[in-house]
Amino acid sequence: MTKIKYPAVILLLFCSNLLLAQSAPAWGGGADQNDISFGFTFGYILSNYKIIKQPNWQAPFLDQNANKITDSLTSISSNKMPGFALGFITRYRLSEHLELRSTPSLIFADRSLNYTYTVPSEDVVKQVQTTTVDIPMLIKLKSDRIENFRAYVIGGLKYSFAIGKGNTDQNANTGLLDRQVKNVAGFASYEAGLGCDIYFEFFKLSPEIKLSNSLGNVLVPENQPFSGPISKLWLHTLQISLYFE
Repeated sequence: MTKIKYPAVILLLFCSNLLLAQSAPAWGGGADQNDISFGFTFGYILSNYKIIKQPNWQAPFLDQNANKITDSLTSISSNKMPGFALGFITRYRLSEHLELRSTPSLIFADRSLNYTYTVPSEDVVKQVQTTTVDIPMLIKLKSDRIENFRAYVIGGLKYSFAIGKGNTDQNANTGLLDRQVKNVAGFASYEAGLGCDIYFEFFKLSPEIKLSNSLGNVLVPENQPFSGPISKLWLHTLQISLYFE
C-alpha cells in the first residue's frame, strides 16, 4: 500500500495543476499573445473650439463700400457638439506592458460658433460641418493583468484630414451674411487618455476615454463677418470609445 501512496500523490498533484491551468485560460482571443493583432472601434465624440479673437473683434463688420453688414459683437463662443467615429485597430506588441497602436477612423462631427450682437435679433449660430479621417499613432502602457482585467494609459499624436465638400470654396458665390467658417484641410493633434482591457473568451473589450487638442490654428482666415473677428481656432475633442480585438 505504501509503494502506491507516493506515485498516487504525485499523479494527483499533476492532474490538479493541469485542471487549474485549464480553468484559467488566456482569454481575449489570444490578442495579447500575438505580436500583431487587429480589431475595430466605435466612438462617441464631443468637440468644440478654443477661440482667440482679433483685437478689434467687437467692431461692426463693414463691406468694401463701408456699409455696415453686422452690428457690434458682444461674444463669440463654441458649444460642444456631438459626433461619432468608426475605425479599425492595428496593434503591435513591444513588450508585456507596452504596445504601439494605430486606429485609423472616419469621423462624423459638426462644430459650432455662436455670435452674439448688441441687437439680439442678429445673433447667429454657424455650424462647421466636417467629415475627417483621423490617423493616430499612439503608445499604450498597460498594468499587470489581474485575472481578466487590466488598466492602461495611452497617448501620442494624430493627423486629421477632411474629405468631401466641407472645405471647398463654398463661399465664392454667397452673400456676406450667408458665408460659412472654414477649417484647414489637414492638421495635427496630440491625444491622451485612459481605459481598461476586459478579457472575454473569444475577444477583448476596451472602454476608453481620451482628450485631443489640435497643435495649431485650424481656421482658414477670410475677410467676412464670421471669420474676420477670429484670430485663431483650436479644436478640442473628448472621445469615448469601445475597442473590440
